[in-house]
Amino acid sequence: MSLDTTHSERFDVDEIRRGLQTDGIIACKGAFSRDWVQQLREDVDAAFQEARSRPGGAVGRGPNRWYVEIHPEDVRGFVDLVEHPWVRTVCETMLGPDYQIVEVGFDTPFPGAKVQPWHRDFPSPPETKNERRLTSLAFNMTTVDTTDEMGPFEIAPGTQWEAGDDFDHEQFPPESEYSRYEALAQRKYPQMGDISARSALTIHRGTPNRSQLPRPVLVLGVDAPGAGNDAHHDLAVTHGFWEQLPESVRSHLSCPIVDELQPIVQKHDIEGLVMG
Repeated sequence: MSLDTTHSERFDVDEIRRGLQTDGIIACKGAFSRDWVQQLREDVDAAFQEARSRPGGAVGRGPNRWYVEIHPEDVRGFVDLVEHPWVRTVCETMLGPDYQIVEVGFDTPFPGAKVQPWHRDFPSPPETKNERRLTSLAFNMTTVDTTDEMGPFEIAPGTQWEAGDDFDHEQFPPESEYSRYEALAQRKYPQMGDISARSALTIHRGTPNRSQLPRPVLVLGVDAPGAGNDAHHDLAVTHGFWEQLPESVRSHLSCPIVDELQPIVQKHDIEGLVMG
């Protein structure tokens, strides 16, 4: 079994809530076996080659840095991932029992990727600004053992609550704030098998990849009911795949069920990241 069943015990929901409400990021170390992650890497590499072979298949997130959105069945371990007890517990704790999976994709900084500008992934919604309530989460899973030379993810803990009304596009804070974020910044060095959950509103950036290796990271996006991020993604499953899914997964997927999957054309470039 690829799932590490040592993590099937009950998790501390107070600790989960506290971590996401304070730092804005939490992690589960060793959630999956290295063999499972190696299979994930094979699927990600295949998806990247396919995406780069057609117009709009991959979107730039800065120099030598690409994002690709994929369908659930492009990842052989999709059910393992979304059924992992830590993933389910985090989603239920922060987003409620009716959370919805809205995104599967991956970010890859290649050798030569530059530092990104500080940013959040989308504007802060009213529920977060006014009620201090998170309505979405991003789970990240590395496919490599991250080192400092690979350009690790850097995050400014606690910044998920900043309103961002004065940010460019409500996503990119002014450079006058950079020194404050740098004082807060933490670099993350996940290893194969680790998984993290964060608010994508927490200010973050990718750092320069000075190595000779790419650093692909799987992204799983999850919404609370009504959060609306599904409008920005094109998740779909085939009838055959849907029929094989357990009901515990189906109940969290409201995407179209189709006869044949269509390659996803990425919807949006992020100008600030590209220019950065």
